[in-house]
Amino acid sequence: MMHTLISILLFNLVFVAVSVLGADSYSRQDFPSGFIFGSGTSAYQVEGAAGEDGRTPSVWDTFAHQGFLNGDTGDVAADGYHKYKEDVQLMVETGLDAYRFSISWPRLIPNGRGPVNPKGLQYYNNLINELIRHGIQPHVTLFHYDHPQVLEDEYGGWISRKIVKDFTDYADVCFREFGDRVSYWTTLNEPNVYLMAGYDLGMFPPRRCSPPFGFNCTKGNSSTEPYLVAYHILMAHTSAVRLYREKYQRKQLGFVGINLFGYGFVPLTNSTEDVLATQRVKDFYVGLFMNPLVFGDYPETVKRNAGSRIPSFSNYESEQVKGSFDFVGVNYYSTVTIKDNSDVLKSEHRDFMDDMAIEMSFGMTTSPPESPVRSWGLQLVLEDFKQAYGNPPIYIHENGQMTPRNSSLEDISRVKCLHSNIGSLLDAVRNGSNARGYITWSFLDVFELIDGYNSSYGLYYVDRDDLELKRYPKLSAHWFSHFLKGGNVNSDQIIQLATSFSPVSANHFFQQIS
Repeated sequence: MMHTLISILLFNLVFVAVSVLGADSYSRQDFPSGFIFGSGTSAYQVEGAAGEDGRTPSVWDTFAHQGFLNGDTGDVAADGYHKYKEDVQLMVETGLDAYRFSISWPRLIPNGRGPVNPKGLQYYNNLINELIRHGIQPHVTLFHYDHPQVLEDEYGGWISRKIVKDFTDYADVCFREFGDRVSYWTTLNEPNVYLMAGYDLGMFPPRRCSPPFGFNCTKGNSSTEPYLVAYHILMAHTSAVRLYREKYQRKQLGFVGINLFGYGFVPLTNSTEDVLATQRVKDFYVGLFMNPLVFGDYPETVKRNAGSRIPSFSNYESEQVKGSFDFVGVNYYSTVTIKDNSDVLKSEHRDFMDDMAIEMSFGMTTSPPESPVRSWGLQLVLEDFKQAYGNPPIYIHENGQMTPRNSSLEDISRVKCLHSNIGSLLDAVRNGSNARGYITWSFLDVFELIDGYNSSYGLYYVDRDDLELKRYPKLSAHWFSHFLKGGNVNSDQIIQLATSFSPVSANHFFQQIS
């Protein structure tokens, strides 16, 4: 134990000390050949057309229409359903290698199981074909928080083992219909966030939690359901991967992975308690999924603190889940400082958050613009995956900065964030990380799951006061395009771009840098 403690402490201290510098001047040629760069959205957040062409409600439709996000909904969103050709053209002009998007389960299979909706099938075929026609790789996520409401009503969605079969059948449709053109599949987005936000705190749909935890839910159990959901997600993921490998992979030659939200966790102090607490939160936050996927079982800390509340794997399940991924998608935005709070373990009635026995202090790279950009946290996350899980192939699926929606198109703070984080990624790759790609969040200003349309992450501004939802490139789109097309980027170049950029010339910036 002491040897492990010293190793963790020394790694954190040395890593942070050498990583805060980061790469400042670089170009995409500094990355390995084949390294992909792209941007992304998700179905409910971008598509709109919520009631069109046979689509039925997802749990996010229900949640949004209950008024939890200032009355904002994804009914229209950025209208990607109708404007996909225009958006793909913007991707081409920007220079993207890849576009990450998700498929809406209730658009493709309105009843959650059974007949496929021909209109939904046509839409995704059209989108994928448009991307392929323009040389852009589709990176497809099957589940981005939005399972069909009908399955939630019927059996409780992810709290029931029944969803494993329904999800596998849904995945089968996607692999069969789109797999001849899609080579990168992600089964689920951020299940580690989803189980906390949806089943412990009740902040996200389906809003399940229990007193004294969470936010006044009407149903749920914060002590048990997060673990039950994690188990069912792992079983569903494993089932879908096994199906793909047995039925499709040899012919389609694609890859299947899972996505996790990653924080750069660092101890508040060098004390034994805080250092061990930092490892503990990693076990709960990432290890809950990665340990079964790599080693076949949960971390010992998780099993000890959760006790009988966490479902056990049978020997067969353990063997099936182990190795059931070709890559890991990572979403990174922030560092988090960790302080030990082991006293909470004395309570017999705990939720998932209590079981971690920590206190968090966030260092989000969000507005205001003067907030520090903690880019070394991304390198820390990648180093953790390398050290703890054998350096699996990794795609950064989300990274960016939140700003107020109606802030200036001259989003220099977002440019600084992207510049710093891509530099940190380059440092990680040079240090041996098996990272294979980087995808920004988000391509457009979309419906954000935390606060609707109050904030944005987009490279492109969507004018919600315009009936056509006109898109305008921000300075960050200008900067990213310059980088993607081979330009060198550094701190001085950011200032130069900002000096020459104006909303008047925004529509013509591609000609200026080509």
